[in-house]
Amino acid sequence: MILYHGTNIDFDTIDISKSSPYKDFGRGFYLTDIESQAEEMAKKKSLLFHGAPIVQKYEFDESNLLSLDLKVRIFKSVSIEWAEFIFKNRNRNIIFHHDYDIVYGPIANDGVAYMLGRYEEGTITLEELSKELDYKKLNNQYFFGTERAVKLLKRI
Repeated sequence: MILYHGTNIDFDTIDISKSSPYKDFGRGFYLTDIESQAEEMAKKKSLLFHGAPIVQKYEFDESNLLSLDLKVRIFKSVSIEWAEFIFKNRNRNIIFHHDYDIVYGPIANDGVAYMLGRYEEGTITLEELSKELDYKKLNNQYFFGTERAVKLLKRI
């Protein structure tokens, strides 16, 4: 399969340590299987941080998602478990770190971030959060969180 990464700086070597923390699935390298989504991310990054919008393409053998050599977490849809995982990764007030090599699942957009804030302040429960999020049509993302996982990506 082909995966896309939207950026404002071209690079040849993926360095996870340069990734921002407190993202949906934690510090790692994020890709999508939707080229237009990567294009939008590249435009957003270039507006925020300057540079030119760049979409990098990578080949990934999706059979690796079933590998017993990798720790993989797949969220097929919005769920209570997904919402809780996103909340823990994005929350700057708690220490949370997982050891997944690859995580696949829906992207938490700005509307989701707002609802996560409501959950954090206690105005909605985790069950209510999950139910509200279930109505949103969210695109998916691929997270590569370890060097072992990153080595499975071949830039094309």
